[in-house]
Amino acid sequence: MHGEPQVCVVGAGLAGCEAAWQAARLGARVRLIEMKPLRTSPAHQSDELAELVCSNSLRGASLGVAVGLLKEEMRRLGSLILSVADETAVPAGRALAVDRLTFSRRVTERIAEHPRISLHHEVVTRLPDHRPTVLATGPLTDDELAAELQQLVGESSLYFYDAISPIVYADSVDHEVAFRASRWEDGPGDYLNLPLDRSAYERFVAELVAADAVPLHRFERRLYFEGCLPIEEMARRGPRTLAFGPMKPVGLRDPRTGRTPHAVVQLRQEDKQGVLYNLVGFQTRLRIGEQKRILRGLPGMQDAVFARMGSVHRNTYLNAPRHLLPSLELRERPGTFVAGQMAGVEGYVESAAVGFMAGIQAACQARGEPAPEPHADTAHAALLRHLREGGAGDFQPTNVTYGLFPRLADDPVGGKRGGRPRKRERHERMAARALDAIGAYAEACRGLEAP
Repeated sequence: MHGEPQVCVVGAGLAGCEAAWQAARLGARVRLIEMKPLRTSPAHQSDELAELVCSNSLRGASLGVAVGLLKEEMRRLGSLILSVADETAVPAGRALAVDRLTFSRRVTERIAEHPRISLHHEVVTRLPDHRPTVLATGPLTDDELAAELQQLVGESSLYFYDAISPIVYADSVDHEVAFRASRWEDGPGDYLNLPLDRSAYERFVAELVAADAVPLHRFERRLYFEGCLPIEEMARRGPRTLAFGPMKPVGLRDPRTGRTPHAVVQLRQEDKQGVLYNLVGFQTRLRIGEQKRILRGLPGMQDAVFARMGSVHRNTYLNAPRHLLPSLELRERPGTFVAGQMAGVEGYVESAAVGFMAGIQAACQARGEPAPEPHADTAHAALLRHLREGGAGDFQPTNVTYGLFPRLADDPVGGKRGGRPRKRERHERMAARALDAIGAYAEACRGLEAP
């Protein structure tokens, strides 16, 4: 192995296996380290690699949803994870679902068969000295390793409990109802505000209390703390709790009535283009169908189109805009690349996609060559854009959504609702544009392949 490029990958989930596969594809000798079966997280159930823990669905397959486009890009790029997923797919309508056990077993076999990948079962308690290293230890990173990483980046930049609020497309909100203002500030303000009168507020609280929530996993039962309470848990503390919390109207006056509403829903701009808005303080464990039903019952939200739904769960992830370079390297430790959910994305598919890019970057660094980059119009670039520009002051992981893509040249963000037919057409055009653009990245990666 003397003189050959070498890469270390820590963690053999979907992101780590994809990173190892791509680095090996580019000719690197890869040392892939996995702590199972020596140590397991509370979520692990088997000793296989690339274990799908929470669901057997890799989500929508249609190009009308951004994750469907991301999967198609991954196929064209030569992704290990998508190749095995397609081999082990089971009927699931418009979604890509797999036989979980067969999927993990097949990924394990493919990794074991690769002549340039050596799998080692070890417990990694500190960042490896070897460079380049890909860190792909997932949302339940072992406590000792997480503690060292936290010491490296600072206590406030590594998160262990992830409270995510829903994100809505701005042009699907009724701007005849919403008004723009910030508390006690003159001028247009930074927030969109949806005013509620007393009856609308009380109806909303009653719906929250009665709604169906996702049951907790055993290892999530001690999850909640005051800064991360689901909105339905706050509602159960009393009928006025939300009006004194995330829905407090103090300092806000509806310019149409000249009065302070009984309560407000505040929406904060999520991206530079103003396409996406976050429902402030609306983290929730409600089932997706319940979230959509209840939130669309709010004034001005009857036609809301969601880019992401809310959730609350344990998740170890970095403040990516603050601590990751565009190459996915840690600013504080160049040569250490971060992949998967640790980097600040949500979902199995997104994790594998970031693993792909981290593996390419690490292998190119080991070879002493510049790494290719995906075109700005692609779903892969959309994920990187979120990790660079997702707001260092309030960074939250996200799934891939079309709201992260560059706007179409003839599709300005306006104040009127675009409606679902327009959204569908827009997404189809964005998908076609992305698939035209992904070819150059695929060709560049293929050009680096080892014999």
